[in-house]
Amino acid sequence: METVEAGRDTWRPYEITSDTAGTPDLVGWLDELGPDKLTDLLTERMALVFRDFRVSPEAIEPVLDRLVPSRLPYVHGNSPRTKVRGNLYTSTEYPQQYTISMHNELSYAHRWPARLAFYCEKAAEQGGATPVLDGELWLSSLDAEVREAFSGGIRYVQNLHDGYGFGKSWQDTFETGDRAAVEEFLKDSQAEWEWGPDGLRVIQLRAATVRHPVTGTEVWFNQADQWHPAGLGDQTSADLYEILSPEEFPQYVTFADGTAIPDAYVEQILNRGLECAVDVDWRTGDVLLIDNVLVAHGRRPFEGTRRVLVAMSHG
Repeated sequence: METVEAGRDTWRPYEITSDTAGTPDLVGWLDELGPDKLTDLLTERMALVFRDFRVSPEAIEPVLDRLVPSRLPYVHGNSPRTKVRGNLYTSTEYPQQYTISMHNELSYAHRWPARLAFYCEKAAEQGGATPVLDGELWLSSLDAEVREAFSGGIRYVQNLHDGYGFGKSWQDTFETGDRAAVEEFLKDSQAEWEWGPDGLRVIQLRAATVRHPVTGTEVWFNQADQWHPAGLGDQTSADLYEILSPEEFPQYVTFADGTAIPDAYVEQILNRGLECAVDVDWRTGDVLLIDNVLVAHGRRPFEGTRRVLVAMSHG
């Protein structure tokens, strides 16, 4: 069994404070740096934490304009979140007592954002860190048997209801009620789809790893563990199996040829990712920028009130 030392500290996000920047004006500092140097810095460091600039909710928009220009809508997103304004969303709305496992945003889609920016409007009273993970480390942490099993790719299945049912509706998922617009999107995504009496079924074949377009680094890049029943916890998984067959679940995943992914593989992927991750502990007003290919992210459980917003862009 090939493993890496769990939680080994080989990489951390690069922290930029108002002291090290020499100014409390984050927008001014970013303007002086310029977009090209920001891109180079992000590619080199993979994740940037802007700390102690005390960015207020009223001042976040100009910051995001520089970090994630031409912000993208969360179309075809599978996690529950609320649009705040102008393609700025709440982070995944999942019960606060649970961990959100490591993942790259929209890694199951044909196209994914190159960058994600997180803004901490309100830090939790306790917990609530955003763990971040070097995707190359995640890949190397997995047993050779698991890496080989996934080398042929992954088959994602979505069953999106028409307004009533488990999971998200197709209208919420694609941010439209226009079937023709959805079909055009899916055609461009090289997905298979079928309309039924209760909604929409979507099937996508994707690779399990990708290479970064600039560095060439190969990273683990899929959401098999989040789409698989074994990633839901024993009770939730058992409840679903009592009601539905796996192919009827709101979302499901198999190997590309349709064969089942063993639970043990899913558990290893999930656990190794969380073990190797590095926590970004939030302070109110902090901003985190990550390269969405090189770095996966998640969420630790928390107590109290926590509000973290997210925006994404192609670069």
